[in-house]
Amino acid sequence: MASDEPVTKTSSSNHQSPEPTKRRQRRRTPPWWVWIVLIVAAVGIVFVQRPNAADHQISNLATLVMGLVAVGAVTLWFVCFSGYSFLLRMLSLAAVLLAPVVFFTFFRIEQVTAELVPHFGLRFAPKPDEKLEQPPATVADTVDLTPTSRDFPQFLGPNRDFTVPDITLTTNWKSQAPEKMWRQPIGGGWSGFAAVHGFAVTLEQRGDKELVTCYEIETGKLRWSQGVEARHETVLGGVGPRSTPTIHDGRVYALGATGKLRCLDGATGQLVWSKDLLAEFGVTVEEDLKNIAWGRAGSPLVVDDQVIVPAGGPAGKAVSLVAYHRLTGEEVWRGGERQISYASPTLAKLAGASQVLIVNEDTVSAHDPETGKTLWSHPWEGKSNMNATASQAVVLPGDRVFLSKGYGGGSLMLRLSRQGDAWKVQELWQDKNVLKTKLTSAVYFEDHLYGLSDGILECVAAEDGQRQWKRGRYGHGQPLLLGRSLLVLTESGEVVLVAATPESHQELGRFQAIEGKTWNNLCVYGPYLLVRNGEEAACYKLPLEK
Repeated sequence: MASDEPVTKTSSSNHQSPEPTKRRQRRRTPPWWVWIVLIVAAVGIVFVQRPNAADHQISNLATLVMGLVAVGAVTLWFVCFSGYSFLLRMLSLAAVLLAPVVFFTFFRIEQVTAELVPHFGLRFAPKPDEKLEQPPATVADTVDLTPTSRDFPQFLGPNRDFTVPDITLTTNWKSQAPEKMWRQPIGGGWSGFAAVHGFAVTLEQRGDKELVTCYEIETGKLRWSQGVEARHETVLGGVGPRSTPTIHDGRVYALGATGKLRCLDGATGQLVWSKDLLAEFGVTVEEDLKNIAWGRAGSPLVVDDQVIVPAGGPAGKAVSLVAYHRLTGEEVWRGGERQISYASPTLAKLAGASQVLIVNEDTVSAHDPETGKTLWSHPWEGKSNMNATASQAVVLPGDRVFLSKGYGGGSLMLRLSRQGDAWKVQELWQDKNVLKTKLTSAVYFEDHLYGLSDGILECVAAEDGQRQWKRGRYGHGQPLLLGRSLLVLTESGEVVLVAATPESHQELGRFQAIEGKTWNNLCVYGPYLLVRNGEEAACYKLPLEK
């Protein structure tokens, strides 16, 4: 019996020893609740990133949140409940907490796409606009801005409607490709070009100077520049001015992102007169940035002897539009009481009456061009520091006005009528799921509307808003109609040729025009296509039909 006791103890010890090992192994495997969090997060990400998601900005934000929740669940289990050593768990916690600190010590968010995808750069490296030298203020030879039939003298073209009349492109780019004339660095900003008599004018940021610059179209040679001390910069909006200058009767009118309005002699670039809208309307820089978070973007509109721009002002005391005498800068009138958006004023004729249309922060309104008096107004939801409106009001035959916007706003078609001085605004149709134009506007052609809806090109019938097709992910770029073809400048800097037909999406050609994030509008002067973004500008000669 004595000899059996050690054997029994050994057997008992061998039988019980695996239990603690199994418990330790189980503790090194995530429990059921961690797996549930990971599966729900994965399914959620797949769902919000589906191709037909309502708003890809919201999709990307939701993806970030669900990814952080998944990482947080795994970290919580590993640090607090896993069976790994205390030292390893503490080191892992330190790595999770310190990794973002270390990363953002050496890197910064260089820019953010319209769908909130960040691009990073070295923190201590100069920004692209800071690498450029300040150009000379004047030049020896003057510039001739005498109007011609080819001119693209203002934002969105001769008629401010995204179209260039009397130009028809050759659609076979394989046999006749666009020819590069020049490509070179340019200062920051989202301004487009305005072109007259072989010269192109734009706004750009170089360091602390906000410049109006004039280039030769065929060569890219800088002819003159005029700068003021101003710089607008936000993480989401980027660096530099947003509006496009207007060329009229030999003068250049430009509105900067911080509210500096300038009238320049187009021959030399010398300042004729200027206005500081923030000072004029009693708003501080800080309050203006709070109300209009991404900088003033309204391009000046010239009507007769007036230059008209969105005004703004303090919350509750804002002015929608202000008109100055285009020769002297003397104030002519103020109109409207709504805070401004990122749209530009447009001259239109509706129900037989000329009027200045403007999309405000939360309304669309029309004003008498001579007095600024509000003729009519209609609600159009938005906040200029949140779900902002950047799209133009598009005038259609039949006294109709089309509105569109991103952030889930979609589209609204209005019809205007009047009896005497009484105006009536009728809603014809509304659809939040079509033409969600975020940083661009719709183009009207032959009873159909074309636009980049959350970055995808879409065609809808103007009569009832029925979608004809939606294809081609081009990002938040800009379209321009030439003849029966759409030129689409993508957010990545490609130029794409698309047939303007409701039958189907027909892509006819494409080429990489410039590199980098591109939100700027196109400009066409005769056969010359001018493109730019916040880093590069280029000119291409387009093949035209004879």
